Amino acid sequence: MAADSEPESEVFEITDFTTASEWERFISKIEEVLNDWKLIGNSLGKPLEKGIFTSGTWEEKSDEISFADFKFSITHHYLVQESPDKEGKDEVLEDVIPQSVQDLLCMNNDFPPRAHCLVRWYGLREFVVIAPAANNDAVLSESKCNLLLSSVSVALGNTGCQVPLFVQIHHKWRRMYVGECQGPGVRTDFEMVHLRKVPNQYTHLSGLLDIFKSKIGCTLTPLPPVSIAIRFTYVLQDWQQYFWPQQPPDIDALVGGEVGGLEFGKLPFGACEDPISELHLATTWPHLTEGIIVDNDVYSDLDPVQAPHWSVRVRKADNPQCLLGDFVTEFFKICRRKESTDEILGRSTFEEEGREVADITHALSKLTEPAPVPIHKLSVSNMVHTAKKKIRKQRGAEESPLNNDVLNTILLFLFPDAASEKPLDGTSSTDNSNPPLESEEYNLYNQFKSAPSDSLTYKLALCLCMVNFYHGGLKGVAHLWQEFVLEMRFRWENNFLIPGLASGPPDLRCCLLHQKLQMLNCCIERKKARDEGRKTNPSDNVTNTYSGDAGKSGDQLGPDNLKDMDKEKGEVGKSWDSWSDSEEEFFECLSDTEELKGNGQESGKKGGPKEMASLKPEGRLHQHGKLTLLHNGEPLYIPVTQEPAPMTEDLLEEQSEVLAKLGTSAEGAHLRARMQSACLLSDMESFKAANPGCFLEDFVRWYSPRDYIEEEVIDEKGNMVLKGELSARMKIPSNMWVEAWETAKPIPARRQRRLFDDTREAEKVLHYLAVQKPADLARHLLPCVIHAAILKVKEEESLENISSVKKIIKQIISHSSKVLHFPNPEDKKLEEIIHQITNVEAIIARARSLKAKFGTEKCEQEEEKEDLERFVSCLLEQPEVLVVGAGRGHAGRIIHKLFVNAQRAAAMAPPEEDLKRMVPPEERRQNLAADFPPTAGRELILRTTVPRPAPYSRALPQRMYSVLTKEDFRLAGAFSSDTSFF
Repeated sequence: MAADSEPESEVFEITDFTTASEWERFISKIEEVLNDWKLIGNSLGKPLEKGIFTSGTWEEKSDEISFADFKFSITHHYLVQESPDKEGKDEVLEDVIPQSVQDLLCMNNDFPPRAHCLVRWYGLREFVVIAPAANNDAVLSESKCNLLLSSVSVALGNTGCQVPLFVQIHHKWRRMYVGECQGPGVRTDFEMVHLRKVPNQYTHLSGLLDIFKSKIGCTLTPLPPVSIAIRFTYVLQDWQQYFWPQQPPDIDALVGGEVGGLEFGKLPFGACEDPISELHLATTWPHLTEGIIVDNDVYSDLDPVQAPHWSVRVRKADNPQCLLGDFVTEFFKICRRKESTDEILGRSTFEEEGREVADITHALSKLTEPAPVPIHKLSVSNMVHTAKKKIRKQRGAEESPLNNDVLNTILLFLFPDAASEKPLDGTSSTDNSNPPLESEEYNLYNQFKSAPSDSLTYKLALCLCMVNFYHGGLKGVAHLWQEFVLEMRFRWENNFLIPGLASGPPDLRCCLLHQKLQMLNCCIERKKARDEGRKTNPSDNVTNTYSGDAGKSGDQLGPDNLKDMDKEKGEVGKSWDSWSDSEEEFFECLSDTEELKGNGQESGKKGGPKEMASLKPEGRLHQHGKLTLLHNGEPLYIPVTQEPAPMTEDLLEEQSEVLAKLGTSAEGAHLRARMQSACLLSDMESFKAANPGCFLEDFVRWYSPRDYIEEEVIDEKGNMVLKGELSARMKIPSNMWVEAWETAKPIPARRQRRLFDDTREAEKVLHYLAVQKPADLARHLLPCVIHAAILKVKEEESLENISSVKKIIKQIISHSSKVLHFPNPEDKKLEEIIHQITNVEAIIARARSLKAKFGTEKCEQEEEKEDLERFVSCLLEQPEVLVVGAGRGHAGRIIHKLFVNAQRAAAMAPPEEDLKRMVPPEERRQNLAADFPPTAGRELILRTTVPRPAPYSRALPQRMYSVLTKEDFRLAGAFSSDTSFF
């Protein structure tokens, strides 16, 4: 047994030779991927339609495989097509050559304008590429190339895949591929030659035909005819007689103070350089047969003018400098700056008589100083330059970033009312050139949270944008902003309304800065109304007329009514003494008893309705229809009420935070209700003053009619009468309305404590404006600048009428409205919007450039003009455009003329001897006084069907593509062999 067991122990030392090598593993990975992608077997598609390579959809799938530790990416490129009918597939496909090999002969898609290079060279609809995964990796040695090709060949044989499989070799920039396609009894080899120097004998058709025939090696005589497709490309770079239509602004003139180059408030537009750098003309002979034409080193029949097909493409300048894009981009850069205005301009310029206005406590201390402020007649010299004088105290005029002329022009543009000698009546300045108020363009500010396009904020944004670009950059912006803030303070102190702002409370649909300016205007309006009311009515007791003209009473001090007063009293605002704020505060703080003594009533609280009925009515606006007071039958009058305090969005946010912090407790809820009922109490007091002897029911009937329920009931006499009572919520014990009604005293609106403290709010706004850094300012105004840029683009597009641009503008608007509605949009998203606007500007500039070059405006015949315009718009949108009628069509004649002019201009430059040295003899012979320059590229496709490798083999497709440029020569051949009969 021992002897038997010895040989058994040796079994474990046997080496297992079935272990796969790295090469085998690599092949199996390729097979695995081909199986996963279902590329096994033959799938014949429909014949390729003309132009499908460009108009169709190409897709790709990728995976990663490795050979030992060297990583490759494997990618399947394919044209998406409808699958053909499956019926009768088995009978038909038994011995059919692969689809890709059949496609080698298809002539419908020669020279596609936009496609993968392998599609252009071989006319394939589907192929797989194996390439090194890393960009800097390359398969350089011949042995490695052969190893990869062997792997591909084995994998194709094992799987039965009939899709061509390519391997990328050499450096990626060389675009060198070798590949193979296998089918039943067929193998096609894809081979390639790539040279820098072109051998002379292969620069023409006859030499290339020799290569093709020798490569096929067909012994048949006569040889089957070779079909030929030829394309010559000519490049036009020198647009001789066409200057670029964009006139860039004269920057020196602008800096020198002549603001004629660009009008303030209007954005520049267009490219500074020609956005079209080259025009490429491709002349094609699609179906030629060997023997029909001659093209050798001595003579050529290929005259571009006679070519049956012409197609044109334009090469766009890389990132042309566009004025509008630069304007907005430069303004956006301010958003990233950290400096404050004081750091940019040196010592604080917000100093007035040695005191810091920026300190709000000092600003508010004015309330206790009764010294009257002298007001001079309003004129350009004092109004526009008040701020200027203050700045000159700290800084010499020559140091100012903005010179006087530029500054004056801007300030007069922003404040046109300063130029007139008439007093300011506060009407919003509107410009007839602006779009109508209901138009879509005007209402864009809702979507962008910017400001209306006729507003001061919008104009300020444009001026700051221009100052930043042309007049001193960031320093100029800081200087103009200081001037602007000083102008705001000047207007507040002197009761001059700010022009270019809609009246009424701040519009929360606009940017915060616009809301702040509207808030300041509300403050000026209230202060002006109060001061004028005091001036015209010096006594506290105002005699009012009630009967008949109730609506014209003198104490209608709401802002709307003040406008009527101003008209009645003529030029009231020209010469009145200023009432100091301290007097105003003193007047408001009169004790309750003093207020009521004026009305002959000692205590309004104790007196019931009967006592109150003896009060003299005050503060009536007008009678309320036919309503009468429930208890004494007197007509019910609508009182003059205080308007609720206007709020900007940041104040509303603060208020909501405070109310939220009060919590949900009973005490918190009560306190919240008290805070929110200040306006209700004021209205109740006004109502009591206007309607002596009234009850809560009377007030509710006017203020909240739904809370007074009327029912028809039958009284004791059997008549139908209306009986009314308060709603259930009004009858709840300790109801806020009942409490407020009991505490309300009959005080007219003009003598109530102000709901809106305009002095404090104005100082808050002025302080807010004063502390804004240029970066904060740019953030506030960027929506306005983007809004203006989009309006400018829309305006320019409407002149050109480019349908693709219309779509892009709609996309920009919808994208911008999403981004700008958030309080702090991300920089990246803002950059995207600006980039999109610049792109649209470049497209419009290209359209203008092409229209100028093709002279669309000069066409006398309407039909020709339409054709040319269509041709130009196609050039912008399509990669390559067919010229109708080739060289004999209208567009073709213009292109021919462009080339002729360029050639003549070029011929004048060098003498003939130099020309002989520069140009090879064969080209000189061709181009002696030629209309076209030497070809920039020559492409040829040679096709035939011959039996290979033996005369008795199957006749199979053969194809060779050749491209010849100044520094590049490439041959890409697909040669099919019969693997059954050889």
